[in-house]
Amino acid sequence: MIPDPGNPPPTPRPPGTLEKEESQLWRWLLWFMVFLAVALAALLWERLETIPYSLRAIPIGVLVLSILFAVYAYGRRREVSELKEALRGLQEHVGAAPSEEQLDQLSQVIMRSQRSFKELIDSIDDPACAVSLDGTLRTVNRRVTELTGLAYSQLVGAKVYDLVEEPTREEVERGLGRFLEKRRWAGTVRLRLKNSSRPLYFDCVLNGIVKGDEVVGASVLGRDVTEQREKELRFTELFETLQEGVYFSTPEGQLLDANPALVNMLGYTEKKDLLAVETAALNFDPGQPVLGRAADDRGGVRTREVKLRRKDGSAAVFLDSSRAVWDTSGKIIRYQGTLVDITEKRKMERQLAQQEEFRRRLLESFPDLILVVDLEERYTFVSSRARDLLGYAPEEMLGKKISDLEDHSPELAMLYREVVSGKEVLGAAEYGARRRDGSWRTMRASGSQLVDAEGKISGAIISVRDITLERKLEQQVVQSERLAAMGAMIGGVAHELNNPLTSILGVSELLQDSETNETARKQLAMLQQQARRAADIVQNLTYFSRPPAPGKSSINLVEVVERTLNLHAYSLRKNNITVDFLKEPGVPRALGDPHQLMQVFLNLIVNAEQAIREAREKGTLRIRLGRTDNSVWVSFHDDGPGIPKENLSSIFDPFYTTKRPGRGTGLGLSICKSVMKEHNGSVEAANAPDGGAVFTVTLPMAGVG
Repeated sequence: MIPDPGNPPPTPRPPGTLEKEESQLWRWLLWFMVFLAVALAALLWERLETIPYSLRAIPIGVLVLSILFAVYAYGRRREVSELKEALRGLQEHVGAAPSEEQLDQLSQVIMRSQRSFKELIDSIDDPACAVSLDGTLRTVNRRVTELTGLAYSQLVGAKVYDLVEEPTREEVERGLGRFLEKRRWAGTVRLRLKNSSRPLYFDCVLNGIVKGDEVVGASVLGRDVTEQREKELRFTELFETLQEGVYFSTPEGQLLDANPALVNMLGYTEKKDLLAVETAALNFDPGQPVLGRAADDRGGVRTREVKLRRKDGSAAVFLDSSRAVWDTSGKIIRYQGTLVDITEKRKMERQLAQQEEFRRRLLESFPDLILVVDLEERYTFVSSRARDLLGYAPEEMLGKKISDLEDHSPELAMLYREVVSGKEVLGAAEYGARRRDGSWRTMRASGSQLVDAEGKISGAIISVRDITLERKLEQQVVQSERLAAMGAMIGGVAHELNNPLTSILGVSELLQDSETNETARKQLAMLQQQARRAADIVQNLTYFSRPPAPGKSSINLVEVVERTLNLHAYSLRKNNITVDFLKEPGVPRALGDPHQLMQVFLNLIVNAEQAIREAREKGTLRIRLGRTDNSVWVSFHDDGPGIPKENLSSIFDPFYTTKRPGRGTGLGLSICKSVMKEHNGSVEAANAPDGGAVFTVTLPMAGVG
């Protein structure tokens, strides 16, 4: 190219001038960075006073780092300048041997550069090194020397394969071709040194070292993830070996992962088969997927029972405990949880419930009351028969001591203590028990020891039976035998008394006719009156004790009532009870058995007498007779306390009594009702408006029907 004479080329600047300008430019740049950092700190100083003390060091740190960087950059600039001068000197003397001064200068520059590079890579906390393709270490940082336990001089120039057992040379060479092609590789490496049995894990990045267009080595930077990998391995091992089912699912309930235990629980052989199952196919019952949650769910811990479908279609019951996993933005990305198979547990619970129900019904069918008492004398079990026998609900007795119950029986407590103490292995006792309604019952209790699984006595089990009926039947038999004997005795006594009474009556009449003294005549009249009264009593006794004639006949109720009153006149006078017997004329005759009716009337009179005596020292018994269209009635009205309303419906029941044992059998009114039923009549009880009880006996009229 020919230069233009009118436009000459610019004159090039000398090299020294350019170096000076470059150095000056670097100085101005460094001073500008320092000025910028100082200005920034000054502008933000007022705001620094408002922020927490722990954060004020940030701007100051930025300033210090800027100054340090400037110093470091200036030092590096000087080294580069010195190296350029050395190279320039070499270029100027091409073909000539360098002087010793130049070689020494170049050597010092190179050494300082290597030292700076060494300090730079040593400042990296992660292991870093450079290695040639044949496995020779070219340089390593401080972290590598710490891992291997060897000095820097021992490592540089050494073969990698002489230091590590894993990865092997064959494994590295298998992947070398791809690395040379890509000139970069990243991944996790399992490393095991020859002087250690513990494997280490590193996330490594390898970059090729290129000379010309050829890869001659690799720079390696690794991050130690051994602890994290060991945690993952432990989690994986735990995940795989847990007996409970562990799962991960999408928010919609689709399984993402499951451990072998869950795979087996649901009847699958391969995990992939289970994960391929649709969400709806796992639901045994239709509805929302059991492993999923609603869109508005907050993802907290949820524990519940779920029913899933096994591979064979059968149902399995699980206890599900799960919670959400969130991403960095707070969005739920999956759910993780455990499933515990409680199918057999629920099956056993149902069987136990059925057995418990069978045991309960079996105990309820027993005629006896079953009691279990612990060592503190507290009831731990009470069967439902407690309502019938004692009038208490079982729950009212549970937890209470024997002595806590009102009107408890000392005999029952004594039986318990004898059994628990070992004095008796099997014990029994009879006692009187007062029901909650006030009635008395005769009970027979049988007790035995209750032992625990270790064979130690833990209490006693007692069965209680109501034997009131048996005892009263026995008393009734004894009473019947006594009455039969008394009837036979009364017949003989009456026969024996008739003869002397007849003589007394005859002699008193003769003496009364022949006596002229008025006083003697009055005494003889009184003697004759009392003798006749005695004869009437003997006649009534004979009439009462006479065996009843078969069939019923027409009777005069007034006479039957009078005969009954004569039999009980002494007891009524002794207890200050006045009898108001109004004999209305024109009362028709009734149809009945006079002997049985005397028993009915006598029972009603005795009951009225006892009721009055319980309330006061004297009283009145009013007896009235009347008629209806086809019947005749007799009423007995006492002025006692009356009959409690709750007892009115039960007083005619056999063996029902509110009296203490020994004072009544509870059969009197029941016999009266039975007799009146045989007479096609009735006996009814009520409370009078003015107080007291009224018993009304109704009989069919003679000659009617």
